[in-house]
Amino acid sequence: MWSEHGSVYVREKGELHCVRTDGQLLSTYKAPRLFQKDFTVRLCIESSAPISRQRSDHFIFTYNREGSLCYTVKPLLDISLLFIADNIEHVDSLVGFPEQMAHKLFVVAEEKQKFTDPPTSARALQVFSEAYGGLVLKSLCLRDRKLLVSERMDEIQVFHQLEVLDLYGCGLGDSHDIFRHLSSEAFTRLVRLFLGDNCLTDKGLQRLTAPIRVMKKGLENLQQLDLSGNPLSEKGLWYLTCFKKLEELDVSRTSVKLDASLKSFFRAMMRMELSAEPLKVFTHAKCQTEGWAEEVINQWERKASELPNKEPKPRTNALQFYGREKFVRERIHSTSNDRRTEGQMTIIHFYKPHSPTQQTGHSKDTTAALTVLMGRKRKLSGEKEEQAESSPPAKRPPESTFSAEDLNLLNSY
Repeated sequence: MWSEHGSVYVREKGELHCVRTDGQLLSTYKAPRLFQKDFTVRLCIESSAPISRQRSDHFIFTYNREGSLCYTVKPLLDISLLFIADNIEHVDSLVGFPEQMAHKLFVVAEEKQKFTDPPTSARALQVFSEAYGGLVLKSLCLRDRKLLVSERMDEIQVFHQLEVLDLYGCGLGDSHDIFRHLSSEAFTRLVRLFLGDNCLTDKGLQRLTAPIRVMKKGLENLQQLDLSGNPLSEKGLWYLTCFKKLEELDVSRTSVKLDASLKSFFRAMMRMELSAEPLKVFTHAKCQTEGWAEEVINQWERKASELPNKEPKPRTNALQFYGREKFVRERIHSTSNDRRTEGQMTIIHFYKPHSPTQQTGHSKDTTAALTVLMGRKRKLSGEKEEQAESSPPAKRPPESTFSAEDLNLLNSY
């Protein structure tokens, strides 16, 4: 059947039929097939390609009401973010990239484990840290995580905009590599630093403060410092005078004795007073990891915990065989007793008051303390003169403002 617009078709029982002029069905219309019935599709994926580079992540697979598997293509923006995240270690810079888009890209790269795999983690974090600084990580808490600090040194030194760093109980000692990075220009924004219970001696403190004492760069903006639980002496406290902006200090459980000379030293050299009550800053209650990379630190911990632990049973059998179990038990009980007595020990917290009346009082204390120090120096100089008169004259060494140890430290940087 023909009309002004062409042939007329009628659908009957799900099939199209052309109608003749007399109203009878002429023929059955069959829709053209794109593929034959016996056509099959085989998905070929290279076995050498990593899982993160397969094209299957460009689709979203769901089930409809009938239980059939359906898929939809992801938006072009998500596909682009996936591609950039897969190659984030090859990106030159993200400077000028919008922060909202950068945060989405960071989350995608985090899901791809780009910040956990050692070959790409340091470079990937560096790309984001150079562009967004404190947004990536502002505060880092690694309290009692010695293994994590040693394994992730390359990644930690990438965070240049850190303001708070907690390394309490990490057993760093005096010669850990992290001190070289802490005293560099990359950590100039660091305001709060916790180094308690790290076996840090006067030598380690000298190494930490050498750049700021000699070259006036490094931890120049430090305001809170925790040195509790370290074997420091009064000699090591002299190295702290280079921190001009230091406002709060914790030297509890050290070799320093709390007496009048210690108080006068802090009043004269650092304008700090002994706090009658413990300072809330050193309770570690508010210290936590803050920034985009907060979940990255958790991924590091989970990956470190997946390492197989050695069973202590053979070691226990050896101790029982050699009869040393008693000594081990005594050692364990002694350490537990030490932890119990930590709260009972005297807390030595110093702070810097800001009122003008207190500062005028400090000026009097500084003059008194300096007179005492000058008197000691005069006595020592008199004794040296007497020894010089009795001994034969020797050549005077050239005067130097820095000691030999400071010069060796500077050469190491």
